[in-house]
Amino acid sequence: MARFFTLEPVEFPELGPRPKLMACTELENKEIKDSQEIFADSKTGRGAAPMGGGVHGYEDKRDQHVNELRRRFAMDVLNKIKKLADTEGSRVIILAASARMRKFMYPMMEPLSRQGYRIHKLSKNIINFSPQKLHEYLAKNGLIHEQVRV
Repeated sequence: MARFFTLEPVEFPELGPRPKLMACTELENKEIKDSQEIFADSKTGRGAAPMGGGVHGYEDKRDQHVNELRRRFAMDVLNKIKKLADTEGSRVIILAASARMRKFMYPMMEPLSRQGYRIHKLSKNIINFSPQKLHEYLAKNGLIHEQVRV
């Protein structure tokens, strides 16, 4: 799953509160979810030769298949990031991804940095953080302003 947030400006910034982190949309990797059923068996395969022959193993290439599904999802996420950044007029992107998705997402982000986007890559999976907790975490790391409570 991928969640997307924007910093929403406040109506009267001179009165105190700073922009607030707001959830705007989510993407779910339906292909991975659907393939979970196919790969429910933890063993990749084992069979016996006919007529009581020896046992042999076989490889179902599930790792390659799942990696391809992750790569496709990374492309969907990248397209959503571009669309959202263009819509919001943002040139700063903060990307936090799980270790499994980083290997697909990070190389795909390079063309954006060459197009003038400033990209901050976080090596921490914070997908389950609430918007408030996420805002606090990003502020603590100096990536956005701390939310001022009034």
